[in-house]
Amino acid sequence: MLTQEQRETAVASLAKSHETKIQGQRPSEMFPDIEIEDSYAISSMLADHWVSKGARIIGHKVGLTSKAMQASSKIDEPDYGYIFDDLLIENGAKVPFENYCVPRVEPELTFVLKEPLKGPNVGLVDVLKATDYVVPSIEIIDARVTEPRKIFDTVADNGAAAGLILGGRPMRPDDVDLRWVGAIFHRNSDIEETGIAAGVLGHPAMAIAWLANKLAPFGTTLEPGHMMLSGSFTRPVWAAKGDTLLADFGPLGTVSVQFT
Repeated sequence: MLTQEQRETAVASLAKSHETKIQGQRPSEMFPDIEIEDSYAISSMLADHWVSKGARIIGHKVGLTSKAMQASSKIDEPDYGYIFDDLLIENGAKVPFENYCVPRVEPELTFVLKEPLKGPNVGLVDVLKATDYVVPSIEIIDARVTEPRKIFDTVADNGAAAGLILGGRPMRPDDVDLRWVGAIFHRNSDIEETGIAAGVLGHPAMAIAWLANKLAPFGTTLEPGHMMLSGSFTRPVWAAKGDTLLADFGPLGTVSVQFT
């Protein structure tokens, strides 16, 4: 377990990487004895730092929700981070590539709550009842620390969250079987990935249930109006300068972003 001073050192290093867009040293390299509890504490401290700078928390993100991604990260459960208001990007927007270190993109579903959710014992039906609508999304993730990154590093850096684009057609949670929502992910004219939302813990709402229960010991409630990003159901797709990334959710519409 790290000391408070060591955690503060990691926060300062990560904040500098955010601001300069230059990859910094990995927390796991600085402090080989780091534990996952340290990483979540660093992430929380980093969130407090951004809030003190004027950012506003508008939800949470869940990652590593597929077995393949968990295996690759050598962790047996999802992870989570925060969504800030300055991460929101308009559908179809052009964003400067220089705003990121090493950006990648993922198609996901975002749940917007109308009722509070607080664990323990939150289940699938509870999430569906508390959800106002679900919207197709693209998440931008960014590697703000050097390779080889470990799960400790990704968790500490807010799950690599770097941007969220909402688009397509918002839907009520009972309008469609969310397990079978699919996406074709294009980079320019090429199809890079395809997948269906059942890849997220069998049902994407289960990611939100996991989060509510995971945060219960801290007394945290998932608030009405907050956005809950349920995790990718494809592998991340690399983005280069000039690339247009488009997620085609079929009858639910498209979401896109261009790096300029």
